[in-house]
Amino acid sequence: MSGKIRAAIVGSTGYGGVELIRLLLAHPEVEVTSVVSSSNPGALYAEGYPHLSEIVTDRLEAIDVEAMKNKADVVFLATPHGVSTELSPKLVDSGLKVIDVSGDLRLKRGDVYEKWYKHKPADPAYLERAVYGLCEVFGDDVRGADLVANPGCFPTATSLGLVPLVAEGWIDPATIISDAKTGVSGAGRGLGLTYHYSEINENTLAYKVNKHQHTPEIEQTLSRVAGQDVTMTFTTHLLPMTRGILVTSYAKLTQERTDEEVLDLFRSYYEGRRFVRIRPAGKWPATKEVYGSNYCDIGVSVDTRTNRVTVISVIDNLVKGAAGQAVQNLNLMMGWDEGTGLAFTPVYP
Repeated sequence: MSGKIRAAIVGSTGYGGVELIRLLLAHPEVEVTSVVSSSNPGALYAEGYPHLSEIVTDRLEAIDVEAMKNKADVVFLATPHGVSTELSPKLVDSGLKVIDVSGDLRLKRGDVYEKWYKHKPADPAYLERAVYGLCEVFGDDVRGADLVANPGCFPTATSLGLVPLVAEGWIDPATIISDAKTGVSGAGRGLGLTYHYSEINENTLAYKVNKHQHTPEIEQTLSRVAGQDVTMTFTTHLLPMTRGILVTSYAKLTQERTDEEVLDLFRSYYEGRRFVRIRPAGKWPATKEVYGSNYCDIGVSVDTRTNRVTVISVIDNLVKGAAGQAVQNLNLMMGWDEGTGLAFTPVYP
């Protein structure tokens, strides 16, 4: 073991789980000792993901808290909604560190979770205990924590694009509108008519209009930063691509600003945060430019005619929007350098 932290991944057969394995295999301080799935225990992991043949030779294990306690120090829960609600309290009470990549622990109010997710909420004590791990904003809270709620993909891209403006009072929070677009991997590996090639190819569609479960998560973050309740309009769209999220957000400025003033605000807010890159004036980020990486790239523009600001932010939904941020949170929890195991460039083209 050579002193490495032992990691178990529950939900290892999903896209988030396999991305965690890819990242952790390159992490110098971590060893993956258990790949767990409620489906097909005993099967070779690489049977489901042949690209990992002779790289990952483990067999899938059933969910067993005692077994994980004996084989792991930290557990990543890349599970469907509702699983972590029951599982994370048992794991953390067993002395394990837990990073929940699902949405079960992100919302502090159980009634809000139940309304938007249509699942029973977790025990309020664990909702309160869970630290919301938006690393560039609440990273100090994560240091030394034993239970972390990893942010969602849309909330990561959207919040990082809006937090500096909200924190400094430069925009009217009541005027925020965010238009988000994602690739199909965000829907997971399960089958569905919408995601068939012939349905999504050469097609773009809006979905969950005014009903997307990530809406209250973004509002919760912005409200916390603003010190007041924030509500917003948030609309999601599906694009015929595998990875990537692009969010375009609009808001009314509270006073006249220039592009350079807003850019300076973003540069100052994210100074020293290596995974947020601010584009120069007149330059706009694209999803392919962060593909396979833990970066969030942001561009801004002020419309002097309307006194509104436009913010464009992009991430890879499976990395910065899921597995990469989970590893970043692990680094903060353990007191390691934040970028450990994440210092790779985007894949291009």
